[in-house]
Amino acid sequence: MSQSTTESGSLRAFAPALILLAISFLINYIDRGNVSVAGPILKSEFHLSGTQLGILFTAFFVSYTGMQFVMGWLVDHFDVNRILAAGFLLWSVATATTGIVRGFVLLLSMRLILGVGESVALPAGSKILARCLPEHYRGFASGALMSALRTGNAVGTFGAGYLMTKYGWRPVFIGIGLISLLWLPAWAKWKPAYVIAAPHPARPSVDTWRIFEQRSFWGTTLGHFACNYLFYFMITWLPSYLVLARHLSLDSMVRIAGLYYSVDAAAAIGGGWLQDFYIRRGHSCTVVRKTAMGIAFSLGAIGVMGCALAGGDSYLPWLMVAGVGCGLSSPGIYAFCQRIAGPEAVGRWYGPQNGFANFAGIIGPSLTGFVLDRTGSFFWPFAVTSAISFIGVIAWVFIVGDVEPLTWTSVPDRLKTAVRAEA
Repeated sequence: MSQSTTESGSLRAFAPALILLAISFLINYIDRGNVSVAGPILKSEFHLSGTQLGILFTAFFVSYTGMQFVMGWLVDHFDVNRILAAGFLLWSVATATTGIVRGFVLLLSMRLILGVGESVALPAGSKILARCLPEHYRGFASGALMSALRTGNAVGTFGAGYLMTKYGWRPVFIGIGLISLLWLPAWAKWKPAYVIAAPHPARPSVDTWRIFEQRSFWGTTLGHFACNYLFYFMITWLPSYLVLARHLSLDSMVRIAGLYYSVDAAAAIGGGWLQDFYIRRGHSCTVVRKTAMGIAFSLGAIGVMGCALAGGDSYLPWLMVAGVGCGLSSPGIYAFCQRIAGPEAVGRWYGPQNGFANFAGIIGPSLTGFVLDRTGSFFWPFAVTSAISFIGVIAWVFIVGDVEPLTWTSVPDRLKTAVRAEA
C-alpha cells in the first residue's frame, strides 16, 4: 500500500474525532461570545459604563490566559482526551449558570470560571492534530477547527442573538449550556485513543525553558498576539460598534456581524486547504505558510483601517476584507507550532504561545472601552487594531525562522554523541 493511500486512510479514520473537535470549538466560541452579543442588553439592564462592559469582556481572558500556561504542560503529560472532556464539562456548566446569577459581581465570576474551562480546548486540539496527522493535512484540519470556532461566533450572533431578542438572554445561556453536555458521551465513544502514546524513547523530554530560547517561539507568540487582537476586537466590540457607531437595530446588527463571522470562518478553512494543496505539490512549507500569513495580516490591517475611515454604508466591504484577512491568518497559528515543535513538545509550545497571545484579550477589550469613553469614537480603537495587524506581518514573515522541525537534543545527549564519534 502506498504512503499516500495509508495517510488518506488515517485521515478518514480520524474524521469522527476531527468533527467532534470542531463541534467542541464551535460550542466553545458560542459560549464565550454570548456575552458580547448580549452586551447592549447587559449594559442597559445592569447600568454599566463602557469601561465596566470592557471589564466584563476582559474577565474571561484573565483566567483563560493564565490557564494556558498550565494546560500546555498538562496535555503533554496526561491523557489529553480526558483533560479536554473535563474542561468541556466545566465551561458548559458555567455557561448555564450565567443565565441564573444576579448582579454584576456574580456575572463576572461566571466569566472567570468559563475562562478556566475553555482554556483546555486549543492546546488539546493542537496536541491531537500533531499526533494524528501528517504536515500536509494539518493546514486543512487546523483551518477546519479555526473555521468551527469562527462559525461559533456566527451561530452565536445569528442564532443566540435572534433567540435573545425573542426570549431574553437568560434562557439562551441556560439552554445552550445544558444542551452542550450531549457532546460528552459522543467524545467518550469516538475520541482518538492513540493520542496518548508515550514519546519515543530516543527523543528526550523537552524542557519549557528550551522552548523559550527559540526565536521562532517569540515570533509565533507576537504574531499570535496580533491575530488575537483583531479576532477578539471583533468578537467583543463588533456588535456594539454596529449598534452604537453605525446605528443599526439589533436585528440588523445580528445580520451584519453574523455575515462577518461567516466570511471569517470560510476564509479559515479555505485558506488551510489551499496551503496544504501547495505543500502536497512539493512547495516549501516555509514559503507557503509564511506567504499565507503575510497576505492575511495585510488584508486584516487594510480592511480594519478602511472600515474606520469609511462613511455611511461603505464600511461594509472593508469589514468583509478584514474578515477574510482574519480568517486566512488562523490556520497558521496552529500549523506553525505543530511543525516546528513536533508532537512531543507542541503542547508546551502552544500553551505559552496562546497564553502570551491572549493578553490581547485582556488588553484589547478594556483599552477599547477606555478609549471609547474618552473620545466617544471608534476611530482610534480601529486604528490601533490595524497597526497591530501590520506588526503581525513582521512577526510571522521575518521573526519566525524556517518552518521546519526543531531537533530537541539535550546537552548531555549531544556530549554523549560527540564522545561516541571520537571513539
